[in-house]
Amino acid sequence: MNARVSPSAAGPVTVKEATLRLLRSLRMTTVFGNPGSTELGFLHDWPDDFRYILGLQESIVVAMADGYAQATGMAAFVNLHSAAGLGHALGSVYTAQRNQTPLVITAGQQTRDLLPLRPFLGATSASEFPRPYVKWSCEPARAADVPLAIAQAHCIAMQKPCGPTFVSIPADDWLQPAQFTPVLPKSRDFAPDPASLRDVAAAINNSQWPLLVVGSAVARDNATDLVVALAERVQSPVWYAPMMGRAAFPEGHPLFAGFLPAAPDPLYKILAPHDVVLVLGAPAFTFHVSGNLSLAQSGPAVYQITDDAEAAATALAATSVLGTIRLATAALLDHLTGKEAPPAVGMRAAVKRREPVDPIPAGFVMQSIADSRPSGSVIVEEAPSHKGALQRHLPIHDTRFYAMASGGLGYALPAAVGIALGGGARRIICIVGDGSAMYSIQALWTAGRHKLPITYVILNNGGYAALRAFSQLTGAKDPPGIELEGLDFVALAEGHGCSARRVSRASELLPALREAFATPAPTLIEVMVDRAIEPLFRTA
Repeated sequence: MNARVSPSAAGPVTVKEATLRLLRSLRMTTVFGNPGSTELGFLHDWPDDFRYILGLQESIVVAMADGYAQATGMAAFVNLHSAAGLGHALGSVYTAQRNQTPLVITAGQQTRDLLPLRPFLGATSASEFPRPYVKWSCEPARAADVPLAIAQAHCIAMQKPCGPTFVSIPADDWLQPAQFTPVLPKSRDFAPDPASLRDVAAAINNSQWPLLVVGSAVARDNATDLVVALAERVQSPVWYAPMMGRAAFPEGHPLFAGFLPAAPDPLYKILAPHDVVLVLGAPAFTFHVSGNLSLAQSGPAVYQITDDAEAAATALAATSVLGTIRLATAALLDHLTGKEAPPAVGMRAAVKRREPVDPIPAGFVMQSIADSRPSGSVIVEEAPSHKGALQRHLPIHDTRFYAMASGGLGYALPAAVGIALGGGARRIICIVGDGSAMYSIQALWTAGRHKLPITYVILNNGGYAALRAFSQLTGAKDPPGIELEGLDFVALAEGHGCSARRVSRASELLPALREAFATPAPTLIEVMVDRAIEPLFRTA
């Protein structure tokens, strides 16, 4: 909850002065931006206690802010250019919405006197531009309303489920008179209906073999400790929900079973032996491909606890209870009785270690990172075609893992910058595919400029390997646009101010990783991996 601002701060000020005071009171003095002419009124005479983080393209700016907000647990402030600038950013706004990341995004607008004349850089229907991928959007009717609009945007962004909000600000508003907007405490948690929660507890207590599915909201709500206690209380195997963006349960725990596939048929096959399924902090369920959805009707009883009313409304054959995850899990524990350990069916099988061979398998890269990563390091991942290898060979034992939940590429490189700027980690390890990296390669410039402790590991398999796998799955024959030849990530990194090296032999990988992890400045390792196509949607 935010502290009350002293009434002595009130009084007639300019819109800019009132906004800067507001941002200080909200602890949003780090601004992620890419400036343009319509933002100069805000950026003029920049105060010393604010930090401006420059990104070289607007989608990178939003993704950096996304990483920063997730790392700090606070809304991040974004300042973009009018019209086309916001348009460039929309892919990352969509990802922030699916990540449920709290962002206050502002963009400049042409001066109010020019708006009726369809001016250059004028944004038509500015507040509608980012919809429906923001929680709230407005262009204030008066200049004096700008600080209040930003305060409202912050409040709504931070209300669970969190998400991005947007305010369009005409360029001539900043010097107009305004009143300071005080920040009053806002409650962000809400408890579930007690009777509904008792029904969930009764179903679990009466079950023979419950199953627990956990999602990213467990991590966002800092509820992992409670979920571990819940799983141990009822001796339930724990599966990760499909397409998660955060780690929420220790993968080395004896009850951890694996990762649910984003396809109905293999997913419901996993659920079928159980009599009750509890989904905590995730949709029930997110699918990537179609299948036999009627299996949901004949499967076990599914209960969902979520802070997202839309996820509850769209849950297929699930009884849903609304509440924030930490409050709901703590209350649920009070009603649950202990169980004996069930048979170990569906538990995660041991993974065979990969031996060094050439060309380098992705699994060997993940295993080498697991063997050499520093304690407390953060993993940021965007390697869609190698996600299975990561899940098998690079287990995550805490919540220091970030990925995009949207499927939109370009998140990881800039998100690693934001996470590093958010502090709290000695080393960020960003694992990215070659195709993904080219969506946001300019993020390396910001990493180099701020000398951030990031090791970028680029898995170069010469193309969009995930599409190769989908081609096999769907029977598509020889689709164009999949192969990526001639990319030189060492040259690209050095051109953006980061040191880099290429690894083509398995014997070179561990020494390269250890050297990079010991380097305080950002480094990039381009690993030439094999072109093996991994099957999609494994069941474990």
